[in-house]
Amino acid sequence: MAPQTAPPAKRQLPSFLVIGVLSTLFYLGLFVAARAFTDPQVANLIALAISAVANTAANRRFTFGITGSEGALRHQLQGAVAFLIGLGLSAGVLALLDLAAPDASRVVEVGGLVVANGLATVVRFLLMKVWVFRTR
Repeated sequence: MAPQTAPPAKRQLPSFLVIGVLSTLFYLGLFVAARAFTDPQVANLIALAISAVANTAANRRFTFGITGSEGALRHQLQGAVAFLIGLGLSAGVLALLDLAAPDASRVVEVGGLVVANGLATVVRFLLMKVWVFRTR
């Protein structure tokens, strides 16, 4: 099968941003739901793991124009690197909040996670563009 070519970057960015916003809302919803029964770090891990798989699949199809199952597992495994970076950033924010404001509200936790997720999004796009979904 001939390699698929990705759409130009100017068409990729809007799709990536829409998927990113939807993924972030999904992630935050999962975090808040999980936070009802567990501590912030576990809730973050659960929410980020679930939303990262959905995010990689959506970006594979809609941002980078890759269809079919060929390479899907490899793409998810490479996407796991972006997941680990995001996990490090968000876990770090939650740890800092625990030190600085141990009684922080859910709103403060979510605000910190939005900032961490924004930083992780930039890294995720670059990794996906140059490594995960690079075209030949």
